[in-house]
Amino acid sequence: MTSVLSVPVQKFEGEVCTPLQDLLAVEEPLEIRIGERPVSITMRTPGHDFELAAGFLFSEGILADAAQVRTIRYTKPEGNPRQAGNSVTVDLQPGVELDLDRLERHFYTSSSCGVCGKASIESVENTGCRLLPYAGLAVEPAVIHRLPDTLRQSQAVFDRTGGLHASALFRTDGSLVAVREDVGRHNALDKLIGAEFLAGRTPLHECILLVSGRTSFELVQKTVMAGIGVLAAVGAPSSLAVELAQRFQLTLLGFVRGERFNIYSGAWRISKTRDTKFP
Repeated sequence: MTSVLSVPVQKFEGEVCTPLQDLLAVEEPLEIRIGERPVSITMRTPGHDFELAAGFLFSEGILADAAQVRTIRYTKPEGNPRQAGNSVTVDLQPGVELDLDRLERHFYTSSSCGVCGKASIESVENTGCRLLPYAGLAVEPAVIHRLPDTLRQSQAVFDRTGGLHASALFRTDGSLVAVREDVGRHNALDKLIGAEFLAGRTPLHECILLVSGRTSFELVQKTVMAGIGVLAAVGAPSSLAVELAQRFQLTLLGFVRGERFNIYSGAWRISKTRDTKFP
């Protein structure tokens, strides 16, 4: 499987038309299964599929610990063996019991909408989200200012296609921990969280997350589930994203560009504001 596809196009510049090849980010469906039970279908860019499956199941509150996972493997969907690379099965350790009621929900995700059917903050609380620690993490504004440039320099597939979202994890000094790319912003984050989850490094209380686009309700939920204290975004947050961030004491930053950003929640984690009262 590949994350990039070359296609023929005709490029116009003024009145001149030139045939050439263009590179596109690949988008294909991925089925996520637990044992024999199908759980989700998501449209994603192939690559880091095992991390995507683990991150999705963890951020949705279905898995709580990497020790519950025995293996993650590619499987052949029934009736379509050619799609073997587009189905992933997560096998659990013997004796692991899951919330079957939660599994009965039929998750369907796409690269644009995220997980459909979640309409309230109360539904997030039911997934096992906990309040983030109030004390501890402190970040200098200068560190926040540097994050977008660091992310942009690490987006290898974006450089070739211009068509991917990215999520990146940073230490409090601004050094990069990991980055993942995908056509879906929620998939990019699931891949990133899944890598840390499988490595046994969650919760990520001492880390900063940067996402390349806007901040949605789903991205805030996944951030809180991973225990990340600061979520920064190049774009704007939605109203429900801000409300959810405030509920769980997440520091939410938007319009992180150049030398500026807005604080929508949890301002006490940004060092220059620690003596000022904010929501």
